[in-house]
Amino acid sequence: MKIGILTIGNELTSGRTQDTNSSMMARVFSTQGWQVRLMMSVGDDELLIKQALGYVLAQSDAVVVTGGLGPTADDITTAAIARAFGLPLCRNEAVLQHIRGIFEKYRLNWTENNAKQADFPEGAEVIPNPVGTAAGFALKQKGKVIAVIPGVPREVRKMLPEGVLPILRREFPEAARHVAVRTIKTFGLSEAAVDQALADLDPAHTGVGIGFYPNFPENHIVLTASDADESLATARVEEAREAVIRRLKKHIFAYDSETLEGLVAKSLIERGRTLAVAESCTGGLVTDRLTDIPGSSAFLERSVITYSNSAKTELLGVPADMIEIHGAVSEQTARSMAEGVRRLARTNLGLAITGIAGPTGGSDQKPVGTVYIALADGTETLCRRHAFRWDRRRNKIISSQAALLMLKRHLDGERDDG
Repeated sequence: MKIGILTIGNELTSGRTQDTNSSMMARVFSTQGWQVRLMMSVGDDELLIKQALGYVLAQSDAVVVTGGLGPTADDITTAAIARAFGLPLCRNEAVLQHIRGIFEKYRLNWTENNAKQADFPEGAEVIPNPVGTAAGFALKQKGKVIAVIPGVPREVRKMLPEGVLPILRREFPEAARHVAVRTIKTFGLSEAAVDQALADLDPAHTGVGIGFYPNFPENHIVLTASDADESLATARVEEAREAVIRRLKKHIFAYDSETLEGLVAKSLIERGRTLAVAESCTGGLVTDRLTDIPGSSAFLERSVITYSNSAKTELLGVPADMIEIHGAVSEQTARSMAEGVRRLARTNLGLAITGIAGPTGGSDQKPVGTVYIALADGTETLCRRHAFRWDRRRNKIISSQAALLMLKRHLDGERDDG
C-alpha cells in the first residue's frame, strides 16, 4: 500500500515548530510493510490544503493528515477537507458531550469555539482521541482513504496505532503482511562506518531491509522483513540480526525499545548496587537520564553538580592543590571526584564527569571537548579521557552517553576500552 503524509500548520512552514510527526509516522508505516510515497507540509490556507491533498491523493492509496483540528480560527483543516469533497459539516453530539466532559473534569472555562471540534464532514468516521479534545476522522473517497488527526505529537503517537492503523488495515486487507522488525543500537561508530561494516549484507539476497537512523550520539540499525508467512519474516530478520552482531558487537549497547539508562538502572537494581553521581560539565544530564527511569530511587542515592572548583573541594573533598597543579579537567580531579562522591554518599559506586564543553576554555594541551569520566567502586577507580569534537550541547550529551556506557560495562563485567 502506498501512503502519503500531509502535515498542516503555519508553525511548520514558518520553521517555528519542527515536523516530527512525519518521520515518526513514516517509521510506523514502514514497519507495516507499507510504502510512504511522499510527505508534504502546508500552512493554514484552504486553497493550499485542497491543492496539496489532491496532489498527495493522486500518488497514494491513503493519506494521513495531521494538524489544524483545534478550536481557534486558524484551525481550518476539517472545513477545508469537507469543501474539497463538496461535503457539508455535521456536528457529532456524542463527541461534543465528550469534549464538554473534559472541560468539566479539569474545571476549564468553556468557550463556544471549542464546539467546532465536534464538526466533521458528512459520512466521516470519527477517530477517538484518548489524550486530547480534538477527535480525528476518516473519509473514503473513490476507493482511497483520508485519515485526519491532530498535530500534537503526543496525540499522534496515541491515535496513529489505536485509531488510524486499524482503519487502514480494514480498508486495505490485501495489503496486510506480517512484518518483523528489530532495532540494533550502536555507539562509537559514524553512520558511514556502520554502513561500510554491513556493506556485504545485501537486502536482495537476505530479504531484509537495512535502515540507518542517526539519533545523536547513537546510530540505530533497523532490520525489516515482510512476508505472508510470519515465521519466515521473523526468521529472516533474526538471521540478519545475528550477522550484524557479529560485525558490530563491540559497539552495540541495546536492542529495540531498550535505552542505555534503562539497562543501567535494571542492572543496578538486579545487582543491589547503589550509585552517587558528581557532574561538572554535564550539569546534571546523567542524573536526568537515570531519573527518567521509574524506581530510580532504588539505586540512585544522590547527585551533586560541582561546577566550580570550590564546589569540588568543599563538597567532594578534592584537594585544592590537586586542582591547582593538574586542573579541574584532569584525570586526577575526575578520580578524586568519583571517590569523593562515593565516600560522601556511602554507596557502592561513584561516577564523576569533568570536562570542557566549549566553545571557550580549551588549550593546546586540553582542547574543547576534553572530558574525563571516572568510576570508583571502593576497590579501584577507573578513569577514561575522551576527546569529543562537537558543539557545547552535543559535547554534554555525548559525555553523558559515555559515562552511562562506562557504568554499564562495569556492571556487566566487561572491559572498558573507552
